[in-house]
Amino acid sequence: MTETTHTPRVFSGIQPSGGLTLGNYLGAIKRFVEMQDSGIETLYCMVDLHAITVWQDPEALRHNTRELAAGYIAAGLDPAKSMLFNQSQVPEHAQLGWVFNCVARMGWMQRMTQWKDKAGKNQQNASLGLFAYPSLMAADILIYHATHVPVGEDQKQHIELTRDIAIKFNNDYGVDFFPVTEPVIEGVATRIMSLRDGSKKMSKSDPSDMSRINMTDDADAIATKIRKARTDPDALPSELDGLEDRPEARNLVNIYAALSGSDAATVLREVGGKQFSEFKPMLADLAVDHMAPISTRMAELMDAPDEIDRILTDGADRARTIAAPILKQTYDIIGMVPPAR
Repeated sequence: MTETTHTPRVFSGIQPSGGLTLGNYLGAIKRFVEMQDSGIETLYCMVDLHAITVWQDPEALRHNTRELAAGYIAAGLDPAKSMLFNQSQVPEHAQLGWVFNCVARMGWMQRMTQWKDKAGKNQQNASLGLFAYPSLMAADILIYHATHVPVGEDQKQHIELTRDIAIKFNNDYGVDFFPVTEPVIEGVATRIMSLRDGSKKMSKSDPSDMSRINMTDDADAIATKIRKARTDPDALPSELDGLEDRPEARNLVNIYAALSGSDAATVLREVGGKQFSEFKPMLADLAVDHMAPISTRMAELMDAPDEIDRILTDGADRARTIAAPILKQTYDIIGMVPPAR
C-alpha cells in the first residue's frame, strides 16, 4: 500500500450554544486567527449538529449560530482567508458520520469521559446523538482530510478517537485514505478559569456573571470584572513555583500572558513583587484594549444578520468543494453503488 501524503489543512469548530466568553476567545478563537495566517488552508465551523445532541430552542440556536459567526469575524477570522460555515449546511458531515458510526466500536464510545460527564447517571435518557457525538466529530475533521485540529485539552480524547477511526477504516479497507490527524494543544491559556473561583473553568453556565468576561461585554464591564476578580492577599511571585496552590493568581497571570502574547514566566519576571492592587489595573487595561473592539464589532455584525448568513452560505459552498469528492471516494472504497447520472 502506497503511503499517501495529505495536504496540510486545519479544521476546528465550536458549538453555537450561546454566551461566548474570554475562555472561548483565548482557548480557541485567538488560535484560529493565528493559524489562519500560517499559510495552511483553514476551515472553522459552527457545529450546530452537535448542539442539538441536547434540546435547543430553535430561535436561540439560530441567534447563537450567528453570534458565534460574528465572534469569529470580530476576533479576526477573515472569510476571504478561512472558510466559515455552519455544519448543517454541509450534509457530507452527517453522511460521513454515519459511515463512522459503523466503523467505531461501542466500547470506544463508552470510554469517552465527556459522555460520562454529560450523561451522568441518566444515560438511558440521554440522546443517541450525545453518545455518537465523537463519531460525528471525527467526520467533521476527516471529511476535509484535516491534518491538524486546534482544540482544548478537554477535547484531546475525541481527537485520539478520530485517529483510531481513521486507522481502523484504512486497515479495514486496505487503503491509506484518511490522515491520522494531529491535535494542536498549546499556549498558556488553553483553559481559562472562573474569575470567582480559580479551580473551576470559566463558563457561561455559572450563575454569576462576574465569574466570566463575555465577548459581548463593553469596556466598563470588562474593567469592573477584572477589578473585582477574586485574588489572595499575597504579592505576585517572580517565578512560576510561587503560583503553586494559588489558583486565582495563576489564572490572572495566564490571562495577562495570553492577551499579551507572552508566557507566564515572562509576565512574572516583569510584575513579581507587585500587589494585585497594581496588577489588576494593568490587566484591566490590557483586556479592555484587546476585547472591547471585538465586542463593538460583534454588535455591528449582529445588526446585519443577512450579511452573516451570506458569509456562512459562501463558506459552506467552498467547504463542499472539498467535502463532496472525499465523501464520493469514501463511498467508492466501501462499495456503494454510484448514481447512474
